[in-house]
Amino acid sequence: MDLGARLAGRHVLITGASSGLGAHFARLCARHGARVTIAARRRERLSALLAELERDGAAAATALDLDVTEEESVADCFAALPAPLDVLVNNAGVSGPGAAADLAIETFDAVVATNLRGPWLTSTHAARAWRAAGREGTIVNIASILGIRVSGAVGPYCMSKAALIQMNAALALEWARFGIRVNALAPGYVETEINADFFATPAGEALVKRIPMRRLGRPEDLDAAFLLLASDAAPWMTGAVLPVDGGHLVSGL
Repeated sequence: MDLGARLAGRHVLITGASSGLGAHFARLCARHGARVTIAARRRERLSALLAELERDGAAAATALDLDVTEEESVADCFAALPAPLDVLVNNAGVSGPGAAADLAIETFDAVVATNLRGPWLTSTHAARAWRAAGREGTIVNIASILGIRVSGAVGPYCMSKAALIQMNAALALEWARFGIRVNALAPGYVETEINADFFATPAGEALVKRIPMRRLGRPEDLDAAFLLLASDAAPWMTGAVLPVDGGHLVSGL
């Protein structure tokens, strides 16, 4: 089955698309013929990615300003969509590292607002629009293996991703009857521009040695799982959480 072909012609909205996995997923969707709307707070980065997509022959691409933590911004983004939406990818996320006892409450609030409140706002806006139009829809939540197991000094991130996984299940249950599928992709440690410096340190190298496959993930390692969830290739699949982590979750304790 050609998973990419199953995405062609569908309109995909990707949050947090200005860098990292969000930008990678935007390129992936565009390469397979999807109409892509990229949304984030960093307009300059969005504009550069939009120019790249257009230069590479994207079927159609749009960039919109979006702060997923603000309901008004989410509403404005959905109102500005250039076409009816088929797929929402909740990718925006922040980590907020630090020891729990020393962490400012403002950092905790920012992590939860982005990683949980944001996907809740975008998902409920999408579902209301789909139900009003009598359309089916697909939501892909970008979770993490740290929503299933934990690591030190990223407590708010782990908690927010665990809550996102529960949200994924709750919304899948509520909206299945309307033809709205909600699934989550849970990556392990994937090297991006944001974390590359850390993985070059002794602590980062030690972490990589604990991954059973003995290497970091690459963004393209997520492609097949992402396309499965975002396309209509698995029409009876909802409420699932799909880890892609080099075996990290099954490593010995």
